[in-house]
Amino acid sequence: MGRRMTLKQADLEFMLVERAIEREVVRFARAMDERDWDTIRKIMLPDATARLADQDLKGPEEVIGKIRSFLDRCGPTQHLVGNVLVVIGPDGASATSRTYINDRHVGKGERSALIYATLGEYFDKWEKHDGTWRMRHRTKDNKARTGTLEVFGLPS
Repeated sequence: MGRRMTLKQADLEFMLVERAIEREVVRFARAMDERDWDTIRKIMLPDATARLADQDLKGPEEVIGKIRSFLDRCGPTQHLVGNVLVVIGPDGASATSRTYINDRHVGKGERSALIYATLGEYFDKWEKHDGTWRMRHRTKDNKARTGTLEVFGLPS
Protein backbone atom coordinates (compact mmCIF):
# COMPACT_ATOMS: atom_id res chain seq x y z
CA MET A 1 0.00 0.00 0.00
CA GLY A 2 1.38 3.44 -0.95
CA ARG A 3 2.13 6.21 1.51
CA ARG A 4 -0.46 8.90 1.73
CA MET A 5 0.94 12.42 1.52
CA THR A 6 -0.51 15.01 3.82
CA LEU A 7 -0.17 18.73 3.59
CA LYS A 8 0.55 20.39 6.90
CA GLN A 9 -1.44 23.50 7.78
CA ALA A 10 1.79 25.55 7.93
CA ASP A 11 2.73 24.42 4.40
CA LEU A 12 -0.69 25.38 3.11
CA GLU A 13 -0.52 28.80 4.78
CA PHE A 14 2.93 29.41 3.30
CA MET A 15 1.72 28.47 -0.18
CA LEU A 16 -1.23 30.85 0.13
CA VAL A 17 1.00 33.74 1.24
CA GLU A 18 3.54 32.96 -1.48
CA ARG A 19 0.80 32.90 -4.12
CA ALA A 20 -0.75 36.14 -2.86
CA ILE A 21 2.58 37.98 -3.00
CA GLU A 22 3.48 36.53 -6.41
CA ARG A 23 0.12 37.73 -7.68
CA GLU A 24 0.82 41.28 -6.45
CA VAL A 25 4.25 41.25 -8.13
CA VAL A 26 2.58 40.25 -11.42
CA ARG A 27 -0.21 42.81 -10.98
CA PHE A 28 2.39 45.56 -10.47
CA ALA A 29 4.25 44.54 -13.66
CA ARG A 30 1.04 44.42 -15.70
CA ALA A 31 -0.10 47.73 -14.25
CA MET A 32 3.07 49.36 -15.57
CA ASP A 33 2.48 47.92 -19.04
CA GLU A 34 -1.19 48.95 -18.99
CA ARG A 35 -0.35 52.36 -17.49
CA ASP A 36 -2.81 51.53 -14.70
CA TRP A 37 -1.52 53.82 -11.97
CA ASP A 38 -4.49 53.20 -9.65
CA THR A 39 -3.55 49.53 -9.35
CA ILE A 40 -0.02 50.47 -8.32
CA ARG A 41 -1.48 52.81 -5.68
CA LYS A 42 -3.59 49.91 -4.34
CA ILE A 43 -0.61 47.54 -4.19
CA MET A 44 1.64 49.98 -2.34
CA LEU A 45 1.17 51.19 1.20
CA PRO A 46 0.52 54.95 1.44
CA ASP A 47 3.95 55.48 3.03
CA ALA A 48 5.81 52.92 0.91
CA THR A 49 9.29 53.69 -0.35
CA ALA A 50 11.35 52.62 -3.34
CA ARG A 51 14.79 52.82 -4.87
CA LEU A 52 14.42 53.04 -8.65
CA ALA A 53 16.90 54.37 -11.22
CA ASP A 54 19.34 55.15 -8.38
CA GLN A 55 16.82 57.44 -6.74
CA ASP A 56 15.15 57.09 -3.32
CA LEU A 57 11.39 57.68 -3.53
CA LYS A 58 8.71 58.13 -0.87
CA GLY A 59 5.06 57.26 -1.38
CA PRO A 60 3.19 55.82 -4.34
CA GLU A 61 2.95 59.18 -6.11
CA GLU A 62 6.73 59.62 -6.26
CA VAL A 63 7.15 56.00 -7.39
CA ILE A 64 4.51 56.39 -10.09
CA GLY A 65 6.05 59.71 -11.13
CA LYS A 66 9.46 58.08 -11.60
CA ILE A 67 7.97 55.17 -13.57
CA ARG A 68 5.95 57.57 -15.73
CA SER A 69 9.03 59.69 -16.43
CA PHE A 70 10.16 56.74 -18.57
CA LEU A 71 6.99 54.99 -19.68
CA ASP A 72 5.13 58.11 -20.80
CA ARG A 73 7.94 58.71 -23.30
CA CYS A 74 7.94 55.30 -24.98
CA GLY A 75 5.56 52.99 -26.79
CA PRO A 76 4.61 49.48 -25.68
CA THR A 77 6.39 47.82 -22.79
CA GLN A 78 6.52 44.34 -21.36
CA HIS A 79 7.72 43.71 -17.81
CA LEU A 80 8.22 39.96 -17.50
CA VAL A 81 8.66 38.74 -13.93
CA GLY A 82 9.62 35.29 -12.74
CA ASN A 83 11.60 33.13 -10.35
CA VAL A 84 9.86 34.71 -7.36
CA LEU A 85 11.24 33.75 -3.95
CA VAL A 86 9.17 34.66 -0.89
CA VAL A 87 10.31 34.60 2.73
CA ILE A 88 7.65 35.13 5.38
CA GLY A 89 8.65 36.98 8.53
CA PRO A 90 8.32 35.30 11.95
CA ASP A 91 5.28 37.47 12.74
CA GLY A 92 3.39 36.12 9.71
CA ALA A 93 2.40 39.70 8.78
CA SER A 94 5.56 40.70 6.94
CA ALA A 95 7.50 39.14 4.08
CA THR A 96 10.19 39.77 1.52
CA SER A 97 10.39 38.72 -2.10
CA ARG A 98 13.07 38.55 -4.77
CA THR A 99 11.91 38.52 -8.37
CA TYR A 100 13.73 38.44 -11.69
CA ILE A 101 12.64 41.21 -14.04
CA ASN A 102 13.20 41.32 -17.79
CA ASP A 103 11.65 44.48 -19.16
CA ARG A 104 11.48 45.68 -22.77
CA HIS A 105 10.57 49.14 -23.96
CA VAL A 106 9.79 50.01 -27.57
CA GLY A 107 10.00 53.54 -28.89
CA LYS A 108 6.99 55.37 -30.28
CA GLY A 109 6.52 57.41 -33.41
CA GLU A 110 9.79 58.07 -35.20
CA ARG A 111 11.56 56.04 -32.48
CA SER A 112 9.40 52.91 -32.96
CA ALA A 113 12.34 50.85 -34.28
CA LEU A 114 14.32 51.42 -31.08
CA ILE A 115 14.37 49.07 -28.09
CA TYR A 116 15.68 49.39 -24.56
CA ALA A 117 15.72 46.43 -22.18
CA THR A 118 17.03 45.56 -18.75
CA LEU A 119 17.71 42.37 -16.86
CA GLY A 120 17.44 42.80 -13.16
CA GLU A 121 15.85 41.89 -9.90
CA TYR A 122 13.17 43.37 -7.68
CA PHE A 123 13.73 43.21 -3.92
CA ASP A 124 10.38 43.88 -2.24
CA LYS A 125 9.18 44.15 1.34
CA TRP A 126 5.55 43.34 2.10
CA GLU A 127 3.13 43.81 4.99
CA LYS A 128 -0.27 42.29 5.53
CA HIS A 129 -3.04 44.82 6.19
CA ASP A 130 -6.70 43.84 6.54
CA GLY A 131 -6.01 40.47 4.94
CA THR A 132 -4.19 41.92 1.91
CA TRP A 133 -0.46 41.89 1.17
CA ARG A 134 0.77 45.40 0.33
CA MET A 135 4.17 46.61 -0.75
CA ARG A 136 6.24 48.41 1.89
CA HIS A 137 9.39 48.93 -0.25
CA ARG A 138 10.77 48.08 -3.71
CA THR A 139 14.34 48.20 -4.94
CA LYS A 140 15.17 47.45 -8.56
CA ASP A 141 18.71 46.23 -9.17
CA ASN A 142 19.64 46.33 -12.86
CA LYS A 143 22.20 43.69 -13.80
CA ALA A 144 22.41 44.48 -17.53
CA ARG A 145 21.04 46.91 -20.08
CA THR A 146 20.72 46.63 -23.84
CA GLY A 147 19.46 49.02 -26.47
CA THR A 148 19.34 52.77 -26.28
CA LEU A 149 17.88 55.37 -23.95
CA GLU A 150 16.72 57.16 -27.10
CA VAL A 151 13.58 55.00 -26.69
CA PHE A 152 12.63 57.51 -23.98
CA GLY A 153 13.76 60.53 -25.99
CA LEU A 154 16.94 60.71 -23.89
CA PRO A 155 20.52 60.89 -25.17
CA SER A 156 22.08 57.45 -25.50
